[in-house]
Amino acid sequence: MSENGNDAVYGETPAETTSVFRADFLSEMDTQSSQTAEAPVSGVEGLPAGSALLVVKRGPNAGSRFLLDQPTTSAGRHPDSDIFLDDVTVSRRHAEFRQDDDEFQVVDVGSLNGTYVNREPVDSAVLANGDEVQIGKFRLVFLTGPRGNSGGPQIGESAAGAGS
Repeated sequence: MSENGNDAVYGETPAETTSVFRADFLSEMDTQSSQTAEAPVSGVEGLPAGSALLVVKRGPNAGSRFLLDQPTTSAGRHPDSDIFLDDVTVSRRHAEFRQDDDEFQVVDVGSLNGTYVNREPVDSAVLANGDEVQIGKFRLVFLTGPRGNSGGPQIGESAAGAGS
């Protein structure tokens, strides 16, 4: 029934639904992020060619690093995940990082709170060097190994790496 009584239908009970909207969570993360000074990440130069690194920028294990050197790397709250993120904001099986040739992609695998790349919700997204991936309350920075850039070959270099 409505408060004014104009749109009530006799013989029907009003439907009740519950929606979860996490806008407060994102604004809270923005506030915390602006209070943290950016620190340079060392060790990227030493990455094997074609691999990448995820560095936890924000979350309970800030500073942790995860090497992406497999075709598929799972991230979630399940202890068997390749990247174990122990927090209730993370689903047991939250996301996967997939490597296909020179590209890395993050794929949400049915999480409750979603996966974000650069603060935009995504089902899947190709990652570029420096992208920020948010899984629950964890913010991870994606860093690529020595390829010269975050995309394909450099100017004057073939895709197979021929040249000098």
